[in-house]
Amino acid sequence: MQLQGKVAVVTGAASGMGLAIATRFAAEGASVVAADWNAERLETAITTLKANGGTITGAQGNIADQGTAEGLIDTAINTYGRLDVLCNNAGVMDYMQGVGELADDVWRRVLGINLDGPMFTSRRAVQYMLAHGGGSIINVASTAGIHGGAAGAAYTSSKHALVGLTRNTAWMYAGKGIRCNAICPGATITNIAESMPADKVDPAGAARAQAFAALAPGYLQPADIAGLALYLASDESRNINGAIIPADAGWAAV
Repeated sequence: MQLQGKVAVVTGAASGMGLAIATRFAAEGASVVAADWNAERLETAITTLKANGGTITGAQGNIADQGTAEGLIDTAINTYGRLDVLCNNAGVMDYMQGVGELADDVWRRVLGINLDGPMFTSRRAVQYMLAHGGGSIINVASTAGIHGGAAGAAYTSSKHALVGLTRNTAWMYAGKGIRCNAICPGATITNIAESMPADKVDPAGAARAQAFAALAPGYLQPADIAGLALYLASDESRNINGAIIPADAGWAAV
């Protein structure tokens, strides 16, 4: 098993890509702290993973809150005695608003969850990893982190910034045992659309995003992303650092 004896934190782990990643990590021998804001879904996920033999601890809360985010790292260390892998997967969509239509509360919510949360968890994780031999940080960005047409201004900005955070973290701690890479999923079948109610979506912005979405060559399943995350978490990728990897059936080739 590729992660035997390792400890991982996975955010947004109660559904979609996060659940697939937590499931795959556990199946490969990792002890996992699975975090999500949705208590009901998280409880269901934890029950299922434990029934399948996984070593799992659940942690409910909003990743945008500094104390909650940093507490995930502390939970891993206090519960399992170490931290080897951090997967920042939690994220929300915006309402497809361009900058001219963008509401302050949407901007703050999206940046809080998609960028502040990963910064908080990564900062705490790096502090631990520097003192304990290193580790792997995996940020789940988006095709919106390398293109401008996939979503609104808030989501696109948050994912571009997450790519920047990834590259800077990789460079700053290269040679110190810490690796940081980003996955940029394309059209992947998840429930993230729940975070953008239809009555709040900007029609003009959605139409512009749809023009870009029409170029997607195909759709991925969460398990496809989980397989890549497993590789980045494992020692097989020990020399992969600072990589921004599209996982989008060729969409980034447009």
